[in-house]
Amino acid sequence: MKKSHAPLPLLTQNAFLVDSHCHLDMDAYKDDLDTVLEQAYQNHVRCVISIGIDEKSSRQAISLAKKYDMIKATIGIHPHDVRSIQPETLDILADLIKVNRTHVAGYGEIGLDYVKNYAPPELQRTHFRSQLALAKELRLPVIIHDRDAHDDTLRILQEAAPFEYGGVMHCFSGNMALARQVIDLGFHISIPGVVTFKNATDLQEVAKLAPLTSLLIETDGPFLSPAPWRGKRNVPAFLLHTAQAIADLRNIPINEVARQTSANAIALFQLPATLMT
Repeated sequence: MKKSHAPLPLLTQNAFLVDSHCHLDMDAYKDDLDTVLEQAYQNHVRCVISIGIDEKSSRQAISLAKKYDMIKATIGIHPHDVRSIQPETLDILADLIKVNRTHVAGYGEIGLDYVKNYAPPELQRTHFRSQLALAKELRLPVIIHDRDAHDDTLRILQEAAPFEYGGVMHCFSGNMALARQVIDLGFHISIPGVVTFKNATDLQEVAKLAPLTSLLIETDGPFLSPAPWRGKRNVPAFLLHTAQAIADLRNIPINEVARQTSANAIALFQLPATLMT
């Protein structure tokens, strides 16, 4: 991995970060994952949630969580991939949870994507509902993908509420009005590196005004690198740029952002208390 030419912001020894959404199973990390994780750890990232987007990646995320203490997995079928869902698919995912419970922190990413439309919207909505029901049955928080589908996503979530085990709107792309409705459902808002982009005014307002107790931060790696590395591969260590941007918007120390967002992630995903030490 090339050495950064954009110095990473610094945390003190008693603060750390949790990357609430990354795709560590993807090919972008296959040649140097150990180095990526070591760089993350050296920069106070103590946990990375590796996200499942189909049956194969869900299995791979679990394998990574078994191999590395700092990784936890999620499982689920992304809206891009719901055409692949067969009658037995959700049973297979449920069995994966039962066998690997200690390594799985959530269900998702699931939801709606009306930009790519790799699957018909009605099929996306059908499988979104069925996976929300399964997540409840499995007593897991849900990780929600919402791209240009705000109204339908919110409506389906409101219909399925309440969510006893909570959830997170991953890579939040709405405005403050939507953020309030999502938070009213008991969900967290996850802020990606996009918050560092000059034109991301809606997201910057959310990062500034939403309760810090409702925020998580994420890379969505290998995608959406923050401004110093925009267009390049994103890695968990770059989470520091996102945390610094939020701190600057709120006029508070980066350590405060780190401590609260990490506490939020630990509570939502039921992460080991040892992360706090």
